[in-house]
Amino acid sequence: MARIAVIGAGMGAMAAAARLAVAGQRVTVYERAATYGGSVGRFERDGFVFDTGPGLLHLPAVYRDLFVKTGKEPLESRVRLGQVDPASRHVFADGTDVRLPNASRGGVVSALDAALGAGAGERWGEFLGRARDAWDRSRRPLLEEPLWADWRVLGRDPYPAVRRRRLLRGARQATTVAEIGAWELADPRLAALLDGYALSYGLDPRHAPASAALLPYLEQTFGSWYVGGGMRELARAVYERCLARRVEFVFGAEVTRIVEKDGAATGIELADGTVAEAGHVVAGIAPGPLVEWRLDADGDVRPPGTDAGGAVRPGRFTVLLALRGAREPGAAHRTVVHSPDGSAEAAEVFAGRTAARPTVTVLRPDDAATRPDDGHEAVTLTATVAPDGPVDWSDATLRERYADALVAAAGAAVPGIAERLLWRELRTPADTAALTGAAGGSVPAPALAGAEGRLLLPGNPTRLSGLYRAGGWAHPGGGLAHAGMSGALVAGLIVEGADFRGSR
Repeated sequence: MARIAVIGAGMGAMAAAARLAVAGQRVTVYERAATYGGSVGRFERDGFVFDTGPGLLHLPAVYRDLFVKTGKEPLESRVRLGQVDPASRHVFADGTDVRLPNASRGGVVSALDAALGAGAGERWGEFLGRARDAWDRSRRPLLEEPLWADWRVLGRDPYPAVRRRRLLRGARQATTVAEIGAWELADPRLAALLDGYALSYGLDPRHAPASAALLPYLEQTFGSWYVGGGMRELARAVYERCLARRVEFVFGAEVTRIVEKDGAATGIELADGTVAEAGHVVAGIAPGPLVEWRLDADGDVRPPGTDAGGAVRPGRFTVLLALRGAREPGAAHRTVVHSPDGSAEAAEVFAGRTAARPTVTVLRPDDAATRPDDGHEAVTLTATVAPDGPVDWSDATLRERYADALVAAAGAAVPGIAERLLWRELRTPADTAALTGAAGGSVPAPALAGAEGRLLLPGNPTRLSGLYRAGGWAHPGGGLAHAGMSGALVAGLIVEGADFRGSR
């Protein structure tokens, strides 16, 4: 049996490798870095431990399925997985402060009514009902099946927007996230809540399709989960599952070329000139630069970054804070401090500039494994920012100034944060680019229906026979859960071939 070569040890690539190995395939993973996990990284210093990538897991069923299918044991036997409650705390520009319970639509409605006034929760609940309809309409083709050849049907937005009558001009419906906020939610704080979900996934609320309503729906329906010791522990568990299924890993091995012969991928070439033959190649990165072959036919979904509008695809700016003093009882695991002008923030980020007043997500895990003792606390701040290139994130002065802006905003969530600071570490899109190879350090968003297909990702198979795409830059897009789904799709396509119709 010919070996399968997997390029990269990110979560989607490892998910594919484990599934392929349990199906009897011989799999070798080639990773240019010294470790596994891709963007699911970790930073440790002086007894403090931080996630440098995703801080929470949504749709844990994806990884539960992976562990059952590759070893007949639950995910929870390998990691400490628990729901975060409250799921999130939100601090708005006018001082309104609300805590939203985990996976409880009724609880969310009640919390919003209490904090924002009677009727606010009901409007949000009705919005979530419409988001559920969009989920039911698009779930399988968008997430659980290989991308349809007729992908244009997914260009139609599945969100059933409310028809809004206007004098003398007929009726209109919301077609973007921002329009849902203005026309359906009718409260600037609810609008900011929805905009914040879009922005956190790297989407511009002013232009993201109404189908982005799926993002808060999924979180508030299926919950937010934390892995004890940090999300890096999930990457460790997937890596160890691969090893248990005899997947081989070669670290420090940069793939510079996918070897082709007669219109098929036949192996990979490394930076040192070594060629490894393979019957199939799975690329956990965007494979275009590694081949001379044109991977997509006319009319296929365009690869990210080649859309006709030349849209800016943002990255993440992260500040890791080592604080003296204990985490106060009852502190929320995640707090979102909303920008006082979300529209201006989006305009700056998606024009390739720095936003003066960013929306900041504050993560404060109540986890002894992340701190040296109970007299200290590890806190992570994150903002969505323009990628490296339009903004020079290698500029030390800019990095420090922007970190100051995030720390100042986080003061609304962490009492006395400036006085408690021992030290801080920064991660910018320039660092992401160096780690993952993603252009500008951009972070892929989940695939969404609507917007004429502009937010779909290229399909997992390519026109080069034997070459497949997995991970965030392929269908069904970015995020931990979506990466795991891409691995399942690629494994199914290789093992079952053209008859594969998606997960069941």
